[in-house]
Amino acid sequence: MIPEARIQQLLERFDYLGHALAAPDEVSSDEFVKLSKEYAELGPVADAAKALQDTRAELDDLEEMASSADDPEMKALAQEELQELKTRIPDMEKDLSIKLLPKDAADERSAILEIRAGTGGDEAALFAGDLLRMYERFAEREGWKVEAISASASEQGGFKEVVVGVQGKGVFARLKYESGVHRVQRVPVTESGGRIHTSAATVAVMPEADEVDVVIRDEDIRVDTMRSSGAGGQHVNTTDSAVRITHLPTGIVVTQSEKSQHRNREKAMQILRARLYEAEREKLASERAETRKSQVGSGDRSERIRTYNFPQGRVTDHRIGLTLHKLDQVLAGEELSSVVDALIAEDQAAKLAAMEEGF
Repeated sequence: MIPEARIQQLLERFDYLGHALAAPDEVSSDEFVKLSKEYAELGPVADAAKALQDTRAELDDLEEMASSADDPEMKALAQEELQELKTRIPDMEKDLSIKLLPKDAADERSAILEIRAGTGGDEAALFAGDLLRMYERFAEREGWKVEAISASASEQGGFKEVVVGVQGKGVFARLKYESGVHRVQRVPVTESGGRIHTSAATVAVMPEADEVDVVIRDEDIRVDTMRSSGAGGQHVNTTDSAVRITHLPTGIVVTQSEKSQHRNREKAMQILRARLYEAEREKLASERAETRKSQVGSGDRSERIRTYNFPQGRVTDHRIGLTLHKLDQVLAGEELSSVVDALIAEDQAAKLAAMEEGF
């Protein structure tokens, strides 16, 4: 239960921000921008807090009426409304609690999605291709746009490595739980004996970073231009188009090899910014180790998070013990939302429990 003092504190802060913004001449431009952002973010929280406060006050009035009314009809009416309010208030408290949870500053951002084939050779590469198509279909259903950044195809038609940008509002909030090792159990097309093989692919989801988020100095990077082969053989149609950027302070290396050298550099810098931004986020998260333990998955790329079992037609997310016998629908992007929603709900529940301990 959220204390009344906490609700009053929220409403007083929102009221203060409103008055401060009504007199912009009294604050600096930077402070005005900061207060405006806080006011916008606090608005939905304040609305929920005020609604809960009013409903609690109404509940007190009805309880008094139900206990003191002489008119039987009035008393019965008050009792009926009391029951309705007692049912509604817990939902209102949960809604406000969720709105009060600490926000990940990157949640509303677009994301960079990297998929790499792991153990399993060609079968792992084919599975990486399956995962890419799953996320592309899921993105389409969510109304997001997917842009290819780089890809290293395998001979069997999958991907050794593929990187895409997923553009849209709130992409990172819904995809961030996908980071980790995804395992597949099935009979490979190359297997004549019908034996089930286990392969894996690693998924990394990083919030897209702007230039203002990560400052990359020219002296901190080394840019190497390399020849990349065109169609027709190793020495035919070669151009100086491949670009490799090394971030000297961290040792992070990004390589792009498409036709346009300028576009290669642009995309390589986009990936480099995202990796540096995510590295800084991981550093901060490790400094808040106890908080991180309470969340669903750490986003650690070495953590096995999900198994796709073809013989049994099931998908199991090991972090929350969720099993769906809807493998085809999940891989088609149709039922992936069920897994994502369950992960978000579990994370919220853990954070709510931690927050209630602090009340």
